[in-house]
Amino acid sequence: MSEAGDWARYWRERERPLEAMHAHFERHVYHRHSHDTYSFGVTEDGAQSFSCRGSRHTSAAGMVMAFNPDDPHDGHAADALGFTYRIVHIGPELVSGVLDDVTGRVSGLPLFAVPVVDDPLLAEALRDLHAALLGGAGQLRRDELLNATVAAIVRRAAASPPRATSLQGLTSRHARGTGVAGRVRELIHDRFLDDLAPEELAAVAGTSRFAVYRAFRARYGMPPSDYQRQLRLRVARRLIAAGVPLGQVAAETGFADQSHLTRWFTRYFGLTPGTYREAS
Repeated sequence: MSEAGDWARYWRERERPLEAMHAHFERHVYHRHSHDTYSFGVTEDGAQSFSCRGSRHTSAAGMVMAFNPDDPHDGHAADALGFTYRIVHIGPELVSGVLDDVTGRVSGLPLFAVPVVDDPLLAEALRDLHAALLGGAGQLRRDELLNATVAAIVRRAAASPPRATSLQGLTSRHARGTGVAGRVRELIHDRFLDDLAPEELAAVAGTSRFAVYRAFRARYGMPPSDYQRQLRLRVARRLIAAGVPLGQVAAETGFADQSHLTRWFTRYFGLTPGTYREAS
């Protein structure tokens, strides 16, 4: 991190959608974003403040954060002392697989209604899993802790038992919304590399550009331009993880140059593309 006092360590598994970060932020401010994974974090020291699902929340030391895939949120230190936290990102297909293994049946996917949970047992489980991931534990130990942690989080913090939401419905790239926002979202997914004009969004939605903005923000938690940039950054993450040079990644994902990609990547994910590329 470039900000004085801020630091971040990152780890990712090469074969599966499993990543982890350990970070301390005093000045860094997350741009409003979401992940295509479940994200479970534990605040170690200090407090972080963020908005999610229309409300402000604070996670103080010992508290657990639980974000569903595509939950828009931002984040910053609650005071000048900053905060230290650990977070694990787990792909929906991996969560589903873990729950199927634990329950012995097809469980579906859980949803978390409250993004902050004060539960010392969950915090301890997350810390143990995170330490194993960043500490180089063997595959067997990582899987044992992953299974135990996911099962505990779902059992103790999910809004309801895993059932209603299917993996296909949650992760489909072209999942349809309803009405204006859904039609605009589908267009953005189809043409996320294009320089879309507001008039194009209004035309596909059959309403005014102002109505498009209001409807989209109300449904997806961010303006269409932020949503489009986020799709580009998600593709950029995959290309970076695959070893594609950063300049080429920038060109292939609609950023003006490598510095432009780096600036936005850091604002969204809390680390530079170079740090993410070297994570292991």
